[in-house]
Amino acid sequence: MDPAHPVDPEVDAGADTGADGRAEVAAPVARSRGPWRIGTPVVVLLSGVLFVASATTSGGTDLRPGRYTDLASLTQSESESYEALQAEAAALRTEVEALTNDIDDARVRREHRVADTLRGPAGLEAVSGPGLRIVLSDAPDDAFENALREPDPEARLQRLVVHQQDIQAVVNALWAGGADAVTIQGQRVVSTTGIRCTGSTVQLQGVPYPEPYEIEAVGDPETLQAAIDADQDVTGFRLDAASPDIGIGWELEQEPELEAPPYEGLITMDSARPQD
Repeated sequence: MDPAHPVDPEVDAGADTGADGRAEVAAPVARSRGPWRIGTPVVVLLSGVLFVASATTSGGTDLRPGRYTDLASLTQSESESYEALQAEAAALRTEVEALTNDIDDARVRREHRVADTLRGPAGLEAVSGPGLRIVLSDAPDDAFENALREPDPEARLQRLVVHQQDIQAVVNALWAGGADAVTIQGQRVVSTTGIRCTGSTVQLQGVPYPEPYEIEAVGDPETLQAAIDADQDVTGFRLDAASPDIGIGWELEQEPELEAPPYEGLITMDSARPQD
């Protein structure tokens, strides 16, 4: 997740310089008044025709579909695709459940009752209650500008952005503190949830999310807070947040009521065994 920040524009290396180091400007050359006097208007006229043809063909739309001009467009497109897949998966689950319920078999009904008891621990049911809200965000722009002035800015730049391991450290600390449920960007975290960096975004369940990253945990606020305070990886992030030279974003609030929605994504795990 290394953000792109502009650098100084390149200087023409081919320019001659004088004794004072400034570029010397060559004397102006008389422009030819031959065929170009006629050719230039013709080229301009043809360009105008091409612009009109392009506008007519496109009908006001992009002639190169799929080209994203900014991160927001990409995130929105991926989110819409993910929501469509979620709706399709939900419809298929409903169909499977209906077919399962129609089976008049004692063994199937027994296994179905066992599966129902596991929906809560698997994150397939909503959970609400008090808890913590934590927000992680990249450092402000002036911190990046200061880092770029250093002889070797790479090490400093790495500390100015939120990485996937920072999010994972917070989530793991919350689980260690006995959280009943955890969400990232409003998405329920379950045992199969994958968090990974892709460019300047973090992918969660295959969907890219830009910073800031909001993490919520339902559970006893004091116990959760103690787990956060005791985690060494989270402590390192918080020290960077407190440093005026880095200033990466960290916010923590105890909330009287939070709502963790059920996980609605695809369940790809075929089988699992509880850890001893």
